[in-house]
Amino acid sequence: MRGLKFMNENRPTIFISNDDGVGAKGINVLIEFLRPLGNLVVMAPDGPRSGYACAITTVKNVTYRKVREDEGLSVYSCTGTPCDCVKLGLQELFPERKPDLMVAGINHGDNSAVNVHYSGTMGGVIEGCLKGVPSIGFSLCDHDLDADFSPLKDYIVAITKAVMKNSMPVGTCLNVNFPKAGKFNGIRICRQAKGDWSDEWQFVERRPDGEAEFKLKGHFLCGEPEMTDTDKWALDNGFVAITPTTIDMTAYELFREMRSKWDFEME
Repeated sequence: MRGLKFMNENRPTIFISNDDGVGAKGINVLIEFLRPLGNLVVMAPDGPRSGYACAITTVKNVTYRKVREDEGLSVYSCTGTPCDCVKLGLQELFPERKPDLMVAGINHGDNSAVNVHYSGTMGGVIEGCLKGVPSIGFSLCDHDLDADFSPLKDYIVAITKAVMKNSMPVGTCLNVNFPKAGKFNGIRICRQAKGDWSDEWQFVERRPDGEAEFKLKGHFLCGEPEMTDTDKWALDNGFVAITPTTIDMTAYELFREMRSKWDFEME
């Protein structure tokens, strides 16, 4: 089926995806939060795809199917990655007119600092951004499958309304992270914290065939814990962290230096 028709076509259309799967609590809470704001179209993976970043499926075919239909809401399950969901959803469900907004989440887990590079949630957001759709990713620093998302409601609604009201530069999107807390100290506009993961692989066992088995674990080490303008500091201090994010990966400082100073001596 190509294209969707809603009874009230004058309402904004919001496209939703995630990386925890179409049945995850986070995305279903997000649907309920955003239903008053517009018509919702959801295409999400049929199961967990955390850590898939911007991965796309190339070695097999991808399918999707409708799993729910209500007034102003259509929900689809897809066998692909979060990025596949956004690519396929925008092509098949919005062939003539792009959605007014793309939202991913609510992710069960932290997507601040360098985690943005691994996040399937933000992979969907970045794909929406690449397609020219204003896009937001929402994440809660709580991996519990039954996490309490209720404190996020007013903030998610306010941030979503602000994005729909205010234009963002082409090629930019928002990465929004919430600390695990019953209430928040407010909103901070942040930059991405520098840091790295340590002891990432935990040894599990050695198989009978001699191969060693490992599980991805580790802990994040912030490289600038005292800097108060980062998303990591905001989360550690009870604030909602909004990080404006760009998909242009050009290193402009190095770009300018190379053009003005570097000399490539060819033999």
